[in-house]
Amino acid sequence: MDFRSKLDACRQAVDAKIAELLDSGNTGAPASPLADAMRYATLGGGKRFRPFLVIETAGLFGVPQAKALPIAAAVECIHCYSLVHDDLPAMDDDDLRRGRPTVHKAFDEATAILAGDALLTFAFEILGRPNTDPDPVIRSELVLGLAQASGWQGMAGGQMLDLIAEHAPVDLQGVTRIQSLKTGALIEFSVMAGAILGRGAPAERQALARYARALGLAFQIADDLLDAEGETAQVGKATSKDAASGKATFVSLLGIEASKNKLKELEGEAVDALHAWESRAEALREAARFVSLRRS
Repeated sequence: MDFRSKLDACRQAVDAKIAELLDSGNTGAPASPLADAMRYATLGGGKRFRPFLVIETAGLFGVPQAKALPIAAAVECIHCYSLVHDDLPAMDDDDLRRGRPTVHKAFDEATAILAGDALLTFAFEILGRPNTDPDPVIRSELVLGLAQASGWQGMAGGQMLDLIAEHAPVDLQGVTRIQSLKTGALIEFSVMAGAILGRGAPAERQALARYARALGLAFQIADDLLDAEGETAQVGKATSKDAASGKATFVSLLGIEASKNKLKELEGEAVDALHAWESRAEALREAARFVSLRRS
């Protein structure tokens, strides 16, 4: 199976698990705009790249996909919550996400805020359930890791720095720090979650952390390049917004060609970090190549 087929198979499995989890959490409750908005936000497309990282990394340690799926679904709930809130008028003010109206456009702003809040907390409910893993220490480590990756020391903190940077000059070091938090932290947790679930040794976790950090930075550079060079119909959201707002990005600071060179360099770093797993990590190597070549 080639990489895109594996990614698509993962997407289908994750979508089915999210739908199952949302349905089980809504048993006996009347239909509500909040439940509808949560489903709209999570089941409306997307590559499920972060869940793919959870599942593939767990597989390095012999953890079957079915065992990793709840953690993968929890990560996607966090990612989708962040997109819902990022799209709000008070944040990035976007009308289009994944090729269709954003949640606050399809519903309203209040419902979008609550849907994001509900998805955020639902992720931790999933991780805290005994059937996620019988060992409470593992569940606690997953909860702590996701909280740090998504909270004020991670994704939310990065978003705050990104908002501040709209009104203040930022150098390359500053942009790197912002994106390592805003984008990279959740990607890093997605990789490390598989190692936590698989009881990875310290040296194995260190190697995977190197892979994840390079991958997260590469993902953001690719995103900046898409904003600079992509078409809305292809990308599924508005493009050229960074340049229009004068926002500092890797592309604005390095230029397009240097950004592409940095992207290839990071791809190489990510691939090299996986050498200990030889052919077993090929899907994760392909994930790094996929990021450097992504067009949507």
